[in-house]
Amino acid sequence: MSRRSPRLLLSSSSLNAIAIAATVLAAPSLAHGQTASGQAQQTQTAGGGSEIALGTLLVEGRAASDYTATVFSGSELEALGLNTVEQVLRMTPGVNVNSSGGTNLSTIYVRGVGSMYPMNMNDGAVPMSIDGAPVSARHMSLGTLDVEWMDILKGPQGTTSGVSGLGGVVDITTRRPTRVLEGYGRIEYGEQGQSLLEAAIGGPMGDTLSGRLAVRFQQSDHWVTNGEDGQPLSNPSDLAFRAHLLWDAGKGTSALLTVEHENVDELPNLLILRPYGNPPTVNLTPGLYDGLTKSLDRYALQVNHDLDVGRLTSISSYVNTRNNEIAAYDANIMTAQYGAPSQYWSQDEASETVFTQDLKLSSRPNSAIDWVAGMFFQHSDGSYNTPFNAYGANTPSFRNFTTDTYAIYGDVTVPLTDALKLTLGLRQNWNTTSYDGTFLNWGMLSGDSRSLSETATTGRAMLSYALTGTTELHAKYARGYTPGGFNIYATQVADGEPFEGAINDMIEVGFTTQTEDRRFALTGAAYVNWVSDNHLLSYNSATYVVSAVNADTRSQGFEVQGQWRPFNGFQLSVGLSYVDATITSSVYGAGEGDILAGNSVPDVSPWSALIQASYETALPPFLGLSNPMLKSLVKRSPFLGQPELENSGVRAHSGGDAGEPFMSA
Repeated sequence: MSRRSPRLLLSSSSLNAIAIAATVLAAPSLAHGQTASGQAQQTQTAGGGSEIALGTLLVEGRAASDYTATVFSGSELEALGLNTVEQVLRMTPGVNVNSSGGTNLSTIYVRGVGSMYPMNMNDGAVPMSIDGAPVSARHMSLGTLDVEWMDILKGPQGTTSGVSGLGGVVDITTRRPTRVLEGYGRIEYGEQGQSLLEAAIGGPMGDTLSGRLAVRFQQSDHWVTNGEDGQPLSNPSDLAFRAHLLWDAGKGTSALLTVEHENVDELPNLLILRPYGNPPTVNLTPGLYDGLTKSLDRYALQVNHDLDVGRLTSISSYVNTRNNEIAAYDANIMTAQYGAPSQYWSQDEASETVFTQDLKLSSRPNSAIDWVAGMFFQHSDGSYNTPFNAYGANTPSFRNFTTDTYAIYGDVTVPLTDALKLTLGLRQNWNTTSYDGTFLNWGMLSGDSRSLSETATTGRAMLSYALTGTTELHAKYARGYTPGGFNIYATQVADGEPFEGAINDMIEVGFTTQTEDRRFALTGAAYVNWVSDNHLLSYNSATYVVSAVNADTRSQGFEVQGQWRPFNGFQLSVGLSYVDATITSSVYGAGEGDILAGNSVPDVSPWSALIQASYETALPPFLGLSNPMLKSLVKRSPFLGQPELENSGVRAHSGGDAGEPFMSA
């Protein structure tokens, strides 16, 4: 089932006009902390190495990481009106998203690699990382508040930090406190009830302390209309804040404490009958989604200390999330499927606490040999319950999960000659998950209790060759892993069979080149991914029984990204991606029919592109502003081919899987 996300605060023409005006007014307050567009920026990623990013799309080899990536700066996200992680991913070439429009179900494909359906609370084929700490991709509906950089790292990850990904990692770096008093404010208003208020302030709080506080509130009318009353289906809103406290003791010792909270209301997962109307319409009881809410609280502590042998870094994180969700079949779908204009819905309630600890020792900057070695631990407790549905509380399901993950990792880059470098990385994973389920079926009580333990070895090997001072070639092999587990949608004991962890073996060759003056840059890569035991959901629409299965997939393709700055202030960025993603093993007896080898992986667009032009220039002083700047940006992100649906062999289900073409959201 193809999915479409709601346009929550996407930039309309009226929003863009106000945003440009706000940029002109706000620029002086940021002048002390930003450099002009087009200058090289030093960024820090989950891998721990530094990366020279010449704007949005250029990717150069990093001393300790050398990952292919697409990079967005925080100022670009603001100018484009990209207020959620999901919106950023949807405009990134080679990346596809299936979120069913809500806050709870999220599948990210990077180069055609991703779980074909997220089957449990920690099913993270492409996880997120916030300031080096892992966060589940289930939270990609959250906002981009006060973000400094967002890197979409492509290919298996896990040898340079505790964050591990089967197909990639979405790495987010937030703005840190500085020793300069600074801040900004944004006010946006648009059609369909859209509005946004955002502000941040930070600076010194003493000789060794600095702080920063950022707050955002946004809301809109839902993009889908309820045919029962002719009103927007709901009124989504998002309130978020983040506070940083930085202690800098000098001599390479520092500690960063982070506290953040985000609450999203009335943003439901959706099933909508295709073809869409204008506007898209469902027929449900008005107010059905009024009580929907999702909250995330995150606490993190990052400590750095320089030793004679290198830098010691500790990143501790605690995340607490809660949300409730309604999966609803409206009268239109029920009429098409069963011939009667009835409604069916079920209430899901999820909660999870996750503690992570990453401890690593890495080489000092500019060392002859770049290396990192570390240990990682994660403990999570979660529940995913379905207490009642449209027929009452006669068939509730209660499911509890506990997961412990341990890993050790290391990565080293050694110069073999002046032009040739060898990078080797290794990671060993241990994962244990326990599951307890309780099911009540019209007075009949049943229970289930199981556990699953897995180990996996992953890593990478890469050769990079500096053909000239501005051109580099590379060839890479990498292996990624995402653990198995248990089906969070189980409604009976038979659904409790575990699914296996997935392994991705990737081969990539690529290049990076730029002119001596850095006004033109181009990077490209071709790749093949072989995924064993990818995660897939089997759903029977007649009985509503859900089970988890494994299937092998293969994706291959290429991507090219480039930038051109013909004169100061103007920048043109382009990106083009082609992905061919195919299911390579058959699954017989699935709920809606056999899934056959040769079928296409659902939700993966073969072609995608990004074209972006930006212009920045100084203005003469006015209205008391001493250094105003005018910034404008235009982008186009077309998908040059529709995701395969009819030939995927993956069927629709109440949780929002990809597949059957007559329902979409």
